[in-house]
Amino acid sequence: MGHHIPWQELEKQARAAARQAYVPYSRFAVGAALLTSDGRIVRGCNVENASYGLTNCAERTAIFSARADGMSEVLAVCIYTPTSAPTPPCGACRQVLNEFGPGMAIRAVCDGTERIDTTLDVLLPGAFGPMNLA
Repeated sequence: MGHHIPWQELEKQARAAARQAYVPYSRFAVGAALLTSDGRIVRGCNVENASYGLTNCAERTAIFSARADGMSEVLAVCIYTPTSAPTPPCGACRQVLNEFGPGMAIRAVCDGTERIDTTLDVLLPGAFGPMNLA
């Protein structure tokens, strides 16, 4: 990738985003912070709904917000959960992240000392993407 990833700042922003989560049903707050190819950091939090299937994850909230602001590529994402072990992105989020940053760096952090450092290629091997529609 060759880009410096400001993981400390991404983690700070992901933690701040989790404090904005709307989670009256699960009480499972998640925050995400993306690093875009132009150096911006965009935050997202999970937003639940009484119709559970309409709940939106933090990673997708961040992607949609970044895209609405003109972003076209994501280099990295940090996901924070207030748990004792880190939580990686769900399958739906992996697919959406792939659309804007195949191979992006991913870090999942928590209140414990563990963290996950990986890439989207590892979490979503053989991903379906725009090239499959060509």
